Amino acid sequence: IPYDFNDSDFEVCENLLALYLDDYEDTPWEALKYLIAEANYGGRVTDDLDRRILHTYINDFFCEAALSTPNYRLSSMATYYIPDDGDLQSYKDYVHSFPNLDRPEAFGQHPNADIASQIRETRTILDTLLALQPKVSSAGGQSKEEQVAELAADILRRMPAQLGEEAAREKAKEDPCPLNTVLLQELVQYNALLAGIKDSLVQLDKGIKGLVVMSSDLEEIFNCILVATVPPAWGKTYPSLKPLGSWTRDLTARVAMFERWIGLPDAPPAFTMSYFTFPTGFLTAVLQTSARQNAISIDTLSWEFVVTQGEEITAAPKEGVYVEGLFLEGAGWDTRSACLTEPSPMELVSPLPAIFFRPVEGKKKVPKGVYVCPVYYYPVRASTPGIIPSYTISVDLKAGQQSHDHYIRRGTAILMSLDS
Repeated sequence: IPYDFNDSDFEVCENLLALYLDDYEDTPWEALKYLIAEANYGGRVTDDLDRRILHTYINDFFCEAALSTPNYRLSSMATYYIPDDGDLQSYKDYVHSFPNLDRPEAFGQHPNADIASQIRETRTILDTLLALQPKVSSAGGQSKEEQVAELAADILRRMPAQLGEEAAREKAKEDPCPLNTVLLQELVQYNALLAGIKDSLVQLDKGIKGLVVMSSDLEEIFNCILVATVPPAWGKTYPSLKPLGSWTRDLTARVAMFERWIGLPDAPPAFTMSYFTFPTGFLTAVLQTSARQNAISIDTLSWEFVVTQGEEITAAPKEGVYVEGLFLEGAGWDTRSACLTEPSPMELVSPLPAIFFRPVEGKKKVPKGVYVCPVYYYPVRASTPGIIPSYTISVDLKAGQQSHDHYIRRGTAILMSLDS
């Protein structure tokens, strides 16, 4: 989330630091951390995970070792350290020795972060170029109307049929468990989406042929199909960054999962959580099911997470659910040791084995050597007004040989869906 930090924030923190270092024989580090990370800079931070990374950085820099250790390292790179005492010119010379471009390692991130940043910048440039392309058809070849009509017809052919709401209602009547209620709610959402897509494509075809007036909504769908992006009217059901082709295939896979679920007597062996339009509701339903089975309050339940070894899930557990189709960003996964590890070069995301979400009674403290990993619905981590929050839940993963702070700096997270 971008925050409005400004020069006055820096000046206040600078004055606080000078005051506490000069006027106290024993530096009150905890007071400094609170005033800067909680009151001043932290007062602008609204997201708990952003606050966590802020605390991680300040714990690295605001410590006794920063004063007692000669040339205290500020990052894993040898370039950044606290220089020896000297005159003003020596400090200027030291600052001028910094590289013109800061590498990701300077902030505790993996070199892959630089690649991800460059990909985002390139996509922004390409999207701008697409938006600036001429709106008139060039001589020769298919016209834009013909291209869009052909693509729209192909999408319409690929659209799956409506899901059986009546069968789901009968299933919910026979077994009124929370998961069957979630199933029915999801079917209503997807059937409305499918009906809307089919109707808009039919109307778009008529508009291209001149049989109906091309409204502003149809014009928007026309332009989106032309540049292979998802029309905003179609993207209201669930957020996604996928291009139109991938989004259409993903929608077909979503509908297929719920169609299989309708035909099963019980819940499927494993769920792809990104296929739910409201995954938080799905997880709450799992907790409600467990609470009813054990005749306890849902408020006393929390989650325990077990990452599988990658084996095929053939049967549903008696309690809890298996969740698959997850991806790690900012780290790799060591299946043999069942812990986080460094990603390979150029590996921006890596698949994660299915995770067993097990409801357990009582809230346990996070043990040492465990990284509390946030799970996001899609690659945008900041909340967007009018769209369900991307953050869904946090999963406990073993940190392996590194500390949990290492992966906080890396921004390691689980993504339920990708942008491709």
